[in-house]
Amino acid sequence: MDEFARTEAVDRVEQLVDAVASDPMPVPVREVWVYGDVALGLDPVERLDVYVTKDMLFGRDGDREAEFRDSHGIEGVGKTVDADWADQFPEHLRANASGHAAPEKCLAAHLIDDDEPIHLEVCNASFEDNVTQRLDGAMARETYEQILDPRGVCLWAEGQRSDEALRKLRESEFAFPPLSGALEMLGLDPDDAQTAATAVQTYREEQEGATVRGDVL
Repeated sequence: MDEFARTEAVDRVEQLVDAVASDPMPVPVREVWVYGDVALGLDPVERLDVYVTKDMLFGRDGDREAEFRDSHGIEGVGKTVDADWADQFPEHLRANASGHAAPEKCLAAHLIDDDEPIHLEVCNASFEDNVTQRLDGAMARETYEQILDPRGVCLWAEGQRSDEALRKLRESEFAFPPLSGALEMLGLDPDDAQTAATAVQTYREEQEGATVRGDVL
């Protein structure tokens, strides 16, 4: 799959919200946002960008860590991802390069298929806070492609879904400026904003299939 027709993209977003609202998750989820092409009302949607705000478990079932280390060769189950979830969905259990259970990878495995043009951002901070943090870091390091597109729509928060936001998303009622304009509103000068926007777009065009990024702030 290379892209979504707009109706298909919004249907897929609604499925993701339904899953977060009803399925056990590897970590508690507080918010679900979409941003970028789908929020802008584009058709087709070349990549579906989804942002998830998660909570940390802080070792809630750490006594079961050895059990999953022996059975799956993965450390940290019960500490960084929920052990009951791992019992129910062992096929979605994923580890990082050091062999520890990775919440963002587990969420991606649970929610999206490998061949879908979907990017999943997972962070313990809210979307608005992470937009600012990522912008500051990217500008300081000149890694402009790491900027998080600020043009987002919150669809689910603290256990409540926004049917009105979903309706507006489906009917393309949200109005956002170009990315460079949105970055100027966050304080960048016009030249830096255009350079950053171009870098973000180029980076997105290079991505294929499902991708995931995890942040901890």
